[in-house]
Amino acid sequence: MQYVRFGNTGLKVSKICLGTMTYGHPNERWPWALNEAESIPFIKKALALGINFFDTADIYSYGASETVLGNALKMFAKRHEVVIATKVFNPMSADPNDGGLSRKHILHSIDASLKRLQTDYVDLYQIHRWDYQTPIEETMEALHDVVKAGKARYIGASSMFAWQFAKALFTADIHGWTRFVSMQPHYNLIYREEEREMLPLCRDQKIAVIPWSPLARGLLTGKRSKERNETLRAQTDEYGKKLYQKDSDFVIAQAVNNIAEKRGLPPAQIALAWVLSKPDITAPIIGASKPGHLEDAVAALQVTLSADEINQLETLYEPHTVLGH
Repeated sequence: MQYVRFGNTGLKVSKICLGTMTYGHPNERWPWALNEAESIPFIKKALALGINFFDTADIYSYGASETVLGNALKMFAKRHEVVIATKVFNPMSADPNDGGLSRKHILHSIDASLKRLQTDYVDLYQIHRWDYQTPIEETMEALHDVVKAGKARYIGASSMFAWQFAKALFTADIHGWTRFVSMQPHYNLIYREEEREMLPLCRDQKIAVIPWSPLARGLLTGKRSKERNETLRAQTDEYGKKLYQKDSDFVIAQAVNNIAEKRGLPPAQIALAWVLSKPDITAPIIGASKPGHLEDAVAALQVTLSADEINQLETLYEPHTVLGH
């Protein structure tokens, strides 16, 4: 395993982060989620492979993902050996104050997440999306107070417009509050719109970049085509279906398959190797729900694409409307 500095901090994380949205329990929103007994072996395997970075969120299976992760890490790791990231924003119930980025919800949610994760602190507390109804000053001060209370070591953000992220950084700076150290954007071979403004901003501000969906919801693994969806998630993930619909998306996926066949490697390794080749990327967040997923992700660290292969993959790209915010 390779480890890298987390942006401009002194924190070291594995160059592969295990995302745990797949873990928790199956329900109407996530019928493809694995239950705890099915999930724990993947977390144990990740630790064995040297992965020390785990990403979850309160909304994943409505808290069950955090519970599963907390139980697994309690069994197989020492707290100081792992980096735990979770998120806040999405509504956790019908209560009008049980969502968003108000001071009330943030301070309630961090305590609820810590209880489920069975820890006194998280290493990275992230806002899951931008809250258009709450002043950014209220959000940043509340996050600052979470850090000063010792409940989070660092704070980060996820998909939003670059101007919003810049405003949040500026707001923290002028008040002397804790600033974001990471950005979790939507980024892969099929969706590269973050290259326009967000990635240059992160480069300038020395922000860690930990992209979600680096394999485009499995489309870049060779398991899907426009006519064929082999996995339950591909068949039932309505959100994912909205993300990848352009004909060029599937052309790029086929190009990944072509290079993989020539290399004698799984397509997932080629797609991840492309993400990892980008100097702005700290650690892609990968999901693992089947044997071999984790091994493929870690093996991608050893795959170097040629300039010609990168060109073959990138020249097929067509601009997209903003997706994932």
